[in-house]
Amino acid sequence: MKIFICASFSKEKSRKTVDAVCNKLLSIGFIPMLDKDYRDGFIYSGIVFGEKEDLLKECDMIITVGGDGTIIKWGRYAAKYEKPLLGINTGRLGFMTAIESDETEKLGKLKTMEYSISERMLFEVSHSNNDDTYIAVNDVVFTKNRYAKLPEFCVSVDGYEVSKIRADGIIFSTPTGSTAYSLSAGGPIIAPDAKCIEFTPLCAHSLFGRPMIFSSDSEITVKFKGYEDSGVIFNVDGDDDLKFEENDCVKIKKSALLLKLVDIDGGSFYNAVHNKLMAPLK
Repeated sequence: MKIFICASFSKEKSRKTVDAVCNKLLSIGFIPMLDKDYRDGFIYSGIVFGEKEDLLKECDMIITVGGDGTIIKWGRYAAKYEKPLLGINTGRLGFMTAIESDETEKLGKLKTMEYSISERMLFEVSHSNNDDTYIAVNDVVFTKNRYAKLPEFCVSVDGYEVSKIRADGIIFSTPTGSTAYSLSAGGPIIAPDAKCIEFTPLCAHSLFGRPMIFSSDSEITVKFKGYEDSGVIFNVDGDDDLKFEENDCVKIKKSALLLKLVDIDGGSFYNAVHNKLMAPLK
């Protein structure tokens, strides 16, 4: 099996973990693959170096070494090339990762096929003022400009207006993203294999600004009405902010792509909820 390893090599912990991953993969007869830019940092024989796009096409699986942000970054590639992805946590929370950095011995289970695949729904996002299409693993977030007055967000589902609300912002999250920004804003935790779209207002100026759940087959349309100097920006998975004008329209729907996350221990999502969200409170 050929495995493409993606990491933040500038971080010492990640670099050491990649060493351990390469050693383990080689010991079980697998072929580690790394971007050619990191050739000088590794002395092991058996590692394949090459161009990122070529390795993504050729590999059988992707391993990320980092946190949830690393999975989100490479998850889009994994979905595009239909490759399963296994995350190893060297970050703080690592909610989407399968194992911790000191558990690389568990990679032996890849050899014996002792793992399962969790399929995660993604969003396809389009913006009326350009032809670009964006893929979201976690969420799409709309927020007012700093110090601006509250805009009025207009949300329609399949052409029917369902919410017109003044707020600091609104969040649309995938089930995977329900444990990210949406959770902090008061949204519910959603099982990752559910198929739905979560809508969570941010600091709504209303007694009835509550989260809503829409069918995954719905197409969401977002517009806004400004008030005096109010303006809005939006981003996809926390990437660069995109300008959102008053006459613009953003559409969000389920993507045809799927992110396939490798689960080695079984029940990784519920273990993460307990160990990383609940246990610290206890």
